[in-house]
Amino acid sequence: MSTQSPGTDRTRARTVMVDGARVACREYGPPDAEPVLLLHGYPADHQCWRHQVRPLSRTHRVITPDLLGWGGSDRPLHLSFDYDTEVARLGRLLDALELESVNLVGHDYGGFLALGFAETHPGRVRRLALLNSRAHSTFTPRWYAVFSLLGVAARTPVLRSAALRVPYAALHRRTFAPLVRAGHLDPGVLSGYVDWMDTREGRRWLLHYFADYRTPPRPELRRRLAAVPCPTAVVWGRADPYLSPSIATELAEAVPGAELTMLEEAGHWVMDERPAEVTTALTRLLARPTPNG
Repeated sequence: MSTQSPGTDRTRARTVMVDGARVACREYGPPDAEPVLLLHGYPADHQCWRHQVRPLSRTHRVITPDLLGWGGSDRPLHLSFDYDTEVARLGRLLDALELESVNLVGHDYGGFLALGFAETHPGRVRRLALLNSRAHSTFTPRWYAVFSLLGVAARTPVLRSAALRVPYAALHRRTFAPLVRAGHLDPGVLSGYVDWMDTREGRRWLLHYFADYRTPPRPELRRRLAAVPCPTAVVWGRADPYLSPSIATELAEAVPGAELTMLEEAGHWVMDERPAEVTTALTRLLARPTPNG
């Protein structure tokens, strides 16, 4: 299904089916141009790329899905959300979009999936960009503990009933409050990110997701970094409280020919805090030649 958004002939809303569930997508730019797939992180949706889609879509077909469980996509409780399944599901999303290969850009959780997909399906990734993502590693100690405890609660029946009563939407609004106060994030965009967590059904899915999520580093991803064959950009806000900049430098050193853009005085949400620099880094990546020309 495809519909035109009001006021433009370059933006299209589209729904595709992946694993029997509905994935909401937005597309921008010429439909026959080289595709760029932008993957959001936790707990965002396609709107986290709102500053980048317009400039990138002048020359590329830009696609911003809401990953299963997030934004306007379905939140199926019968599907698995472990890492390997999610990486393989990304391939099925490309199949549903009828894309053999893409330029793949991921922030946070989206970058985590993008790295695994680029390593296991190198022929389907033309260029790769990773932005403030745990990638092959993991979180700073405080947030490692938070996400680990949430996973334990989700997997433990005696704790799960209490976990279902936690006000997740309010807690997430508090973590985003500095971005809102600084004018980097509109409250309406934030509502799209978290309001669904105010429902019991939303909290059930969130715990279902975290029951499958694991926080330890991924040594298999680290081992394969040197084999990533495509042009790669690493874009990072150095002041990220969740993810150390050492992850970025490790990626840039290990991936052949990777280009690092380290943004000083920027945090985790680099696309909001430094939109022009992020767009420039992505534009530079998309201009790099691929191994196959």
